[in-house]
Amino acid sequence: MTLTRPTAEAAGASGPARRPAAGRAVALLALVAVAALIPLLGPRSALDGTGEAAAPGVGGIALLRAALFAALCVPVGELFAARLARRVPGAPLEHAPRSWAPYAAAVGFVAALGLASVVATGNLLPHHLSDMDVGGLYRSRDGRLALLEVNAFLAAGLCALSRRPAAQVWPLAAVALAEALRAHPAPEHGPLVGSGLTLVHVTCAALWTGGLLHVLRMLRAWRASSEAADAAGAALLGLYARVAAVLFAALAATGVWSALRRMPPGTVLDQLTATSYGRALLAKLVLVAAVAVLALLARLRLRRAADRLSACVPARAEVVALGLVVAVSGLLTALPLPIRWS
Repeated sequence: MTLTRPTAEAAGASGPARRPAAGRAVALLALVAVAALIPLLGPRSALDGTGEAAAPGVGGIALLRAALFAALCVPVGELFAARLARRVPGAPLEHAPRSWAPYAAAVGFVAALGLASVVATGNLLPHHLSDMDVGGLYRSRDGRLALLEVNAFLAAGLCALSRRPAAQVWPLAAVALAEALRAHPAPEHGPLVGSGLTLVHVTCAALWTGGLLHVLRMLRAWRASSEAADAAGAALLGLYARVAAVLFAALAATGVWSALRRMPPGTVLDQLTATSYGRALLAKLVLVAAVAVLALLARLRLRRAADRLSACVPARAEVVALGLVVAVSGLLTALPLPIRWS
């Protein structure tokens, strides 16, 4: 795999140079569409034959939740990857890609606003403005958490546009904390333990997914600026791979622990196929296994290939798989919780 990209002059006419960019844009739109179909159409297949009933509008809620997760991953990953890049000697930091954080904050704000409107309507999709009790949001735990997420994404967007974009870390941390608290209400057995596990899980997932996306974007920007940047790019990818191994271990540990809190060990195998939550969880496990294999392939290429940056090929596929994991995670949060069989 060669890493030099033809310049506009070498390409001659602008047509050949634009074709790959257009192809990438079409591929990106297709992937976004596929990821959006998972939370929209997933509830029907997950609930089929289980005897469970989902709340009205579960597909829309799952899509909003997936959009919120994705909007959290992008800016967190940018901050994380930029921090790693500063540790790479000779890295051309002046050739950074354009930040997607303001756009992610806008998507997160809209998604959080949509979820807040659902809470204001009694966890139903609103059809008219009169259906919503906006003032009631301040009187319920779920309502206050929903408002916190709306305000946090607004603050993150303002920070992203400011002279100190690193300040985004605080409102983004508030979003992760709000999600952890929302997922484990007070009546649940051991809610603080569950919230702690979810907070670590969400944080590690955002660092892994968003970090890899931005690392690949940085490598593309660097190699467009200079062939000498290839060594720095390989060093950055290797540094990310070492941190990602720790993130994967934390994700696996917190994910298994959380699943066992929801599904006791003796019932896991049955619930993985007999409940909608278990089916979505099984789909997520398969995708995570595929991500792990792709990450391993990228790591092997980094160590053994003559061209270390050929590891970008499986890494790009890993980003796609991680995007599908985010979509399934959105679906998972909208489905009925599994039955705790004794």
